[in-house]
Formats: sequence, structure tokens, C-alpha cells
Amino acid sequence: METPAIPMPKSAQEQEILGKLSAVRDQLLLLKRDRTKYIRSQDVVEHYEELVDLVKQLNEIRKHDQEHVENRVDKVLESCFQLISLFFMTIGRTSDVPAAYALTSTVKRLLDHLTEAGLYSPKDLDSLSNTLSRLDGILRNAEAQHSPYLIELLSKRAAFCKAMLSRLRQKLDQLEEPLQATYQKLISIMRSMSLANTKTKFSTSEVTKLQGNLKEIDESRVDGKFVDKEGNAYRGSEQVSELLNRCLAWSQIVLERKGVIPEAFRSRYEILSSVRNDLEKLSLTQAWSLRETDLYDFQRELDKIDESRVDGNFLDDEGKPAELYVQRTLLYLIRRSYGYIYYLMISSEPVSEALLPIYNQLQTLKRCLIEVKNSGGVSSVRELYPYVMKLTSIDNMRVDGKFMVGNDIPEGQGSISELLAECFELNYELRVAADEMENGASDKEDQTEE
Repeated sequence: METPAIPMPKSAQEQEILGKLSAVRDQLLLLKRDRTKYIRSQDVVEHYEELVDLVKQLNEIRKHDQEHVENRVDKVLESCFQLISLFFMTIGRTSDVPAAYALTSTVKRLLDHLTEAGLYSPKDLDSLSNTLSRLDGILRNAEAQHSPYLIELLSKRAAFCKAMLSRLRQKLDQLEEPLQATYQKLISIMRSMSLANTKTKFSTSEVTKLQGNLKEIDESRVDGKFVDKEGNAYRGSEQVSELLNRCLAWSQIVLERKGVIPEAFRSRYEILSSVRNDLEKLSLTQAWSLRETDLYDFQRELDKIDESRVDGNFLDDEGKPAELYVQRTLLYLIRRSYGYIYYLMISSEPVSEALLPIYNQLQTLKRCLIEVKNSGGVSSVRELYPYVMKLTSIDNMRVDGKFMVGNDIPEGQGSISELLAECFELNYELRVAADEMENGASDKEDQTEE
């Protein structure tokens, strides 16, 4: 993010702001790296308020600058807001305006890549659309203490993303309905081949099977077109046929290259593979192991490689562009990684990391109780004792109705209390059902004895 291509500010006032912004960023990085204690709300809010104050000063300095050129101040400010945003997620304030900053950055990045590749499914767009709708709600209900600069910036970003999304959706709307399922299947096969291509151990049989699926779709065409029962080409047949041909060509290239990357691009491939693999592991264990601020380092690594492209191409040390196979392989890893970051952000729970262990235990208890209920309940109240003991032990952790950590009251009290109440309610329903079952059995015994 700090590259020599980004010029230093010319005015002494902006240079002073740069120094203060750099200090804020360094403090945030130190706070991010400290694993000895959980991140407290007051520490984050203090840095946020300091950042907002610096933005006010910067806006005042630039008020009459009609020809402002982006400089190092803008880049460091971006880093600060990105970090602050992830900190707000970490402390559980996921519905606050600052938390939306990192999410809009990632949504914008994903939309850029979908537009560039031209390969996406309705599911991709639906998820992004839902996220943007949620962000709209956050911005509409923004409280007065948040920076007007930040609210305006995020509103513009959200509007820009919605316009991009609309253009992407128009392309899919050109497909007649019967073709949409075929199109989505082709996207899925293309991604599965790219995944197989980037696995540590290449599997020829896996790619061959996917190629077979493509050939089945190809055989359903008539004279190279997708047609209805009357033999008329569906609207969008040419577009889907083009995608099918791309998939068939890619399957052949993947089978020929077998995951082997030229030495000139090997280091970038290994970095991107490592990032993708780490993010994949986090996506599987995120409830227990993710601190949202960790995503900052992954983003920086990805941004650096993604932004190193020239006219969309990766270049080797001699300035020669990568061949198609390398280009697509590296871009797949970048896009997949951004996708994982997006998933981890939207999965962020509205609970401070200090209370996440309790929250996760309650989530697990709730799932278990629902599973017990759906499988017919329990035959005896005794079977519920382990659940009751665990729920009671969590309930007894509260001090004056609050879950405390030292003298602090971390964010997420409402979410945990609500979850705890749901678990007690489920337990009560199961107990009542078990009591009725036991009483019914007892009544039958009495009737038999008579």
C-alpha cells in the first residue's frame, strides 16, 4: 500500500497529517498483533475518534484544493480505515458504519473481478446484492458520532457497487430461463477445474470427469446451439455456447499442464496458494479461530499482487506477459481468496472476541437441542441434565445480568442473552414433552394393573 509510485504530499500541513496518520496506523498494527489480551471497545473507539479528527483537519486543508492528486496521505488513510473497520468487526460492532468500510472494499474488488472475467452465477450476484442492502440499512441509520466524510464515502461506494451489480445482472437476464441452469452448471464446472488445477497433488481423473460433464452438455446442442423442443434456439444460446467452448478449451489446457507453473511466476503462485489455503482453513474454523483483524494482512498480500498487473496481465521479471494458463491460474487464486475474505466478513458475529467462546458454546448447545427435538425428543428428563448443567453454568457467569471480563462489559451482551434464552426455551419444551411421555406411560401402567 505504500509504494514509491505514490507521491509524498507537497504541503507542510499534509505532511504533518501524514505523520499523525502513520502513528495511528502503527498503533493499530501493534494492537492487532497483541494476542495476550482481547481487543477492548474503548481502545478501538479512541483510535477511531482520533482518525475522524484527522480527517476533519485534512478536509479543511484540502477545502480549496480543486486539483488534488492522490498522495501518500490518501493511502495511509485508507490503511487506517481498513484496520479500524476490521477492529469494529472484532469487537462485535458489525452494524456500525466503520465496520462497513472493509466490506465495501471487498465487495468492490469482487465486482471488479466478476466484470473482468465475465464468469459469474446468479448466486454470486444475489449474495453481493443482499450485502449491499444490509450496508444501505447501516448507512441510513448512521448515528451522529460517525464521520460525515466516512458516511459520504461509503454511500458513494455502495451506489457505485450497485450500478456495477446492475450491469452484471443485465448480462444474465439476456439468457432465457431454461438456459440459466446450464449456464450456472458451466460456471460451477469451470471453478471446479480451476480448483483441481491448484491442488497440491494434481488429479487427472478429477479433471477428466469434469471434462466428461462438459461433453455431455455439448452433446445436448443441435448444430452448435441450445434449442427448445421445436428446434428454435434459446435466447442467449450463443452466450452459453461461448462459455461451453471456453470450458472445453480450459479443460484441455489443464490436463496438458497438470498444475505445473513456470519458474518466472512460481513465487507468486506459491504466495497466492498459501493465502488461499490459510483462508480456506479459517473459513472452516472461523467461529473458533478468527480474529477479523487478521484479514488485513491477507488483503494487503492479495492487493499487492493484484495491483502489480499491467493492463490486466501478470508480467515476469523481463516485462513479458504471462501465458493464458498462468494468467488464469493466478487470477483464480486471487479471486478465490477475496471470496473467502468476503465470506469471513459477512459471517462475523455481533459479539466481541472476548465473549466468542461463550457465544460459540451456546450456538453448539442450540444446534444439539434442535437436533434432539427434530429426532423425536428425549424419553426421560434425565437425558436433559447435561444440557441443563451447561446452560446453568453459563447463566451463572453473569454479574448483574452482564457477562463481564474483568471490569469490562464487552459488546454482544444482547446477542448472547437472546441465544441463552432460546436454549433455555428449547430445553423447557423438551422437558415438558418428556414429562408428558413419562406421565402417559405411568397412566398406562396404572390402567394395566387395574
